[in-house]
Amino acid sequence: MSSEDHSEDRIDEQAIRAQLERALEAMDADAAGPNEEEAAPEEGPQGGSGDPHLHGGTILSVQGKDVFVELGPRSQGVISSDEFEQPPAPGERYEFTLVSIQDGLWTLSRKEARVLATWKELARGKSVKATVIGENSGGLELKVGPVSAFMPASEIALSRVADFAPFVGQTMICEVMEVSRRRRRVVLSRRAVLQRERREQRERTLLTLAAGQVVRGRVEKIEPFGAFVDIGGGVTGLLHVSNISHKRVADPASVLCVGQEIEVQVLEVKEGGKRIGLGMKQLEADPWDTARERIRAGQVVRGRVARLAEFGAFVELEGAIEGLLHRSQLAPERVNRVEDAVKVGDEITVRVQAIDAENRRISLSRLGERGGLLGSDEDVGNADVGRYLESGSAPTTGTNLGALLREALERREKKPR
Repeated sequence: MSSEDHSEDRIDEQAIRAQLERALEAMDADAAGPNEEEAAPEEGPQGGSGDPHLHGGTILSVQGKDVFVELGPRSQGVISSDEFEQPPAPGERYEFTLVSIQDGLWTLSRKEARVLATWKELARGKSVKATVIGENSGGLELKVGPVSAFMPASEIALSRVADFAPFVGQTMICEVMEVSRRRRRVVLSRRAVLQRERREQRERTLLTLAAGQVVRGRVEKIEPFGAFVDIGGGVTGLLHVSNISHKRVADPASVLCVGQEIEVQVLEVKEGGKRIGLGMKQLEADPWDTARERIRAGQVVRGRVARLAEFGAFVELEGAIEGLLHRSQLAPERVNRVEDAVKVGDEITVRVQAIDAENRRISLSRLGERGGLLGSDEDVGNADVGRYLESGSAPTTGTNLGALLREALERREKKPR
């Protein structure tokens, strides 16, 4: 075989390869679907929607199943009435795609036109209406008009969704996260729409929110320092532990639980609503307001040791009112550690030394078993009287103890019976 023959073979081979490449490209283009950059057919009517594949037309007449359409000057088409959602009427305008032409009359279709029109409307960040048609392990399958779309599981709701089945059949407003007409890929998010709606609702709520308002809320989360409460409209406030009750609360979880419905007062709105303070105790009567009516200096009361401090013990007298029993008043002898003299929960008898309702302070002293101030002559005398009454024998009158006994007996006789 001559070199010329070999050269011709190489040329034929190159031509075949070029034709094959063009055929493969054409197949890829057909599989990918129409592209915005493709030109309209030269033989098609001019004008329309701006998309080279879509052509606008006006209904001329309806004859049985045939609908005749004017596409442009000296250009008409026909389409089956089955392709319309509602029976068309003369004068109405629609968009069509051109299927074929015979004897100057175009055969039209609206099915592909609706697909093309939908693709034209799809854009990242735009809100669209979609219907859930199915589910898979990764999320939801949807339709935006005739176009298929997908919603990942993480984009279905504001919180994690374990069961997708209840969403099948629902129509929802979604945001387009990703769109590729070439790859026929549309990814939607319902979560983005819900987040936007919550932000808008929050802004509207904050415009009407002010300190002093009383609102209902639901406990969302409990922390050692307080509870976060959803008061509606996408707004969450902090109920600090110090504002839960007039009574001291060591652990918010001992008073509140997640999901509990409560009534709270708005205490403050700061930083444009980023910090909202709430209170419960502000809705209750403050027992300190009437403390002077019930508690007086010199009064002897029973109380429960509520908590201990290095300098003394706080004794709960009633409800939210506590008094301080200083370490020096705990026992006749020196007390190095408060816990050596009393324990939390102990019931003890105390005497009110002073009350300062304005500053919410009450100072206490501890009394002995018979009501005498611990370590005082009164307490010693009461103890001696007790021993005498129990034994029936009197001490000698020449001693201090005898004098104390006489004084105690005299006071006892003078008391009205």
